[in-house]
Formats: sequence, C-alpha cells, structure tokens
Amino acid sequence: MDAPLGTFDTARSAPDALHLLTRPVADAVRHWRGSIPVQDLVHVDTDPDLADTAAFVEHYGADLLATSANCVVVSGKRGGASTLAACVVLSATKVDVNGVVRRHLGARKASFAPMDTATGETGMEYGGITPIGLPADWQILVDAAVADLPYVLIGSGTRRGKLIVPGKALAELPGATVVDGLGVAV
Repeated sequence: MDAPLGTFDTARSAPDALHLLTRPVADAVRHWRGSIPVQDLVHVDTDPDLADTAAFVEHYGADLLATSANCVVVSGKRGGASTLAACVVLSATKVDVNGVVRRHLGARKASFAPMDTATGETGMEYGGITPIGLPADWQILVDAAVADLPYVLIGSGTRRGKLIVPGKALAELPGATVVDGLGVAV
C-alpha cells in the first residue's frame, strides 16, 4: 500500500496495524464509526527517535510539515475543578491555550498538561499522542485548518509510527469540535 502523503517504507491500513498501536488507539480503530471508512486510516512505520516534528520533517521531508498535526493535552481549571482536553493543530502552529482554549473550556486558567498526566490519562506515549482513542469524556478541539486537509499526518499513540487520516475523520471523532483559530503562527 502507498501512503497518501510522503514516502514511507512501510504503509498499511490501520486495521492491519493494530499490533503496532497502543490499546486505546487499537480499540478506537476496531470500533471505528463515521463517514470515513476505517480502511482510509493508514499507519506508516517511522523511526521512534524521529517522532518529534522538527526531526521528523528533516528526515522524512519538509513537505510533510504542511500536512502534519500535533495533538496536545491541555488542562482547564475553574474553581477546584480541572478538565482535560486535547487540541489538534498543524505542526507549524502552536495552540492558543490562553485565548481560544481557555474560553472554549470555560476555564479561568488553561495550560499544557504535565507529561505524566498526558501519558497516564491517554495510555499513549509522549510524542505520539493522537486524538484517536482518547477517553470518551474528553473534548477534542480540532483546528479548522486540520479538518480541512484531505489527509493529515498525526501520532499513532506510540513514537514508532504515524497515522495518516482524512482531516474530516478527526472532525467526526466523538467529542470533537472544529475550532477556527485554535492554532496560531509560531
């Protein structure tokens, strides 16, 4: 199988790569719903030492930066309550945590979740967190620029491997909301 983006040695339909995914991601693929067929989700094998965006695009091709997205875990706080959510933005942008995210979550304060919280709550590896397979009660904020892409490269739950999925599939995830201006220029 050829990947719809980039040039990778190994690409396969995500249902054929369940053994390479973390449990929550594999479960989400197994129970996939939405207008996009699960076979349109593609897993590509990548070097785990190159999972971070800068190293990844330097090795696999700078052209991938325009179609790559990061999924970051944020924490919104209001009073004594804390809410975890995920934000998906293009890799060339940063999440507007103190503006768009804080207002959307109705929080007095919003910040990036600590790494141990992000990995512990998602069951995914740091540097590979993906919106596919997140806890059911989480909000997933997807930047409109990501949702509009024919295909986007995102984490697979592990540092080894990425998923290539239609942007529309991310917009249709349970708990997802498409948000204009979520990602701002770096």
